[in-house]
Amino acid sequence: MRIPLGPKQAEQATKWISSAAGFGGAAALFGLYLTDWKVIVPYIPFYGSKFSDDK
Repeated sequence: MRIPLGPKQAEQATKWISSAAGFGGAAALFGLYLTDWKVIVPYIPFYGSKFSDDK
């Protein structure tokens, strides 16, 4: 079964790329926030200072 993709669908897809990238980036940051992945989280501004070792 083939999904028909024509010029109209290609035009719509190009308009949604920036929104999809923004939502994907926000979802990735939210996932890092929930998991506190210490390999990546220290590089996030303001939130990364939670893991500083300046005692």
